[in-house]
Amino acid sequence: MAARDQPSAPAPPEGADFPVAAGVLFGLGLGGFFDGIVLHQVLQWHHMLSSWYPITSIENLELNTLWDGIFHSATYVFVVIGLFILWRRARGRHLRWSNRALVGSLLVGWGVFNLVEGLIDHQWLGVHHVNERVDRAHWLAWDLGFLAWGLAMLLGGLWLLRRGRGAAPEARPR
Repeated sequence: MAARDQPSAPAPPEGADFPVAAGVLFGLGLGGFFDGIVLHQVLQWHHMLSSWYPITSIENLELNTLWDGIFHSATYVFVVIGLFILWRRARGRHLRWSNRALVGSLLVGWGVFNLVEGLIDHQWLGVHHVNERVDRAHWLAWDLGFLAWGLAMLLGGLWLLRRGRGAAPEARPR
């Protein structure tokens, strides 16, 4: 019997779409992890409070490291809540797993993270800027690039979500 002649699995029940809230929370967490691990720790472009407390003393480094840890804890909580939502929605039922919905919701969450972080922490509060290792005259350009990156992820994610909602599940090899 050819693959196209095989009976297809029953469609998931109404309301069994991929839990977008879980994907958005995963995206928020991934955005925070990227910021904290790559920008704070690996590249050391900034720390959580480095514009207010520049890394010019051990005390300021310790304070920034503490707040980096609090920030990482918050992003970890986003991931744990996203995992809880995913587990609750998927446990014991079939979901309409959509690659577009998954990637789209991750991008929405990460984009929202960048926009909120960029607007509140970089622009409004000024607790730090994306790249404080460059000349201060270039900080705004880096901050605006971060916001543009976030907006692009948000818009791309919304586009993917719109295309992935209610669409037939992607073909899977058998």
